[in-house]
Amino acid sequence: MDADGLTFACAMTVEERVARRLGRTALVGLGAANGVPEGRVVSFGIAGALSGDLPIGTVIDATRVVDESGAVLWEGQPLGARPARTGTILGASRIVDDPVERERLRVQTGADAVDMESGPLARSGRLVGCVRAISDTPTRRLGGVADGAKANGEVDYLGFLRGFARAPLVTARAALGARRALRSLEAVG
Repeated sequence: MDADGLTFACAMTVEERVARRLGRTALVGLGAANGVPEGRVVSFGIAGALSGDLPIGTVIDATRVVDESGAVLWEGQPLGARPARTGTILGASRIVDDPVERERLRVQTGADAVDMESGPLARSGRLVGCVRAISDTPTRRLGGVADGAKANGEVDYLGFLRGFARAPLVTARAALGARRALRSLEAVG
């Protein structure tokens, strides 16, 4: 993958640490709450699977980003990330954690995975690619992991602990899935 002149836009600090080895990074926060950086941008980080045939750790080098109605926000060639498969990313406005909602969105949009940053990045007109690793399957809930992020992209340790107290097994499994997805992103070249 040729990263020359690209900025890897990441929602979370943990994603940004992984992206630094590829080149220039920007911490855009959840849903790009911190704003979209100037120049050519790659949406980089983890995503939730909408398709049941995407195991945790699968890397998607997207060729399309759609919104919740299925409208195409961006379409282009894959960046050549290896190892990766091509696919479609749904840019959602919220964390989608309900299995029934995930299935509805998969059918409605045809997307393979969902994140919150690719939509705003695509709408900016600066998006040139999207590399996302699957952290959870359509039927696995996020538990406290969904509460473990601040809008600006920093880790919310207290939120994570509260979520863990409510659903310890679900949260632990989701945290392991996120860790596996981050390891997959570390292997991207």
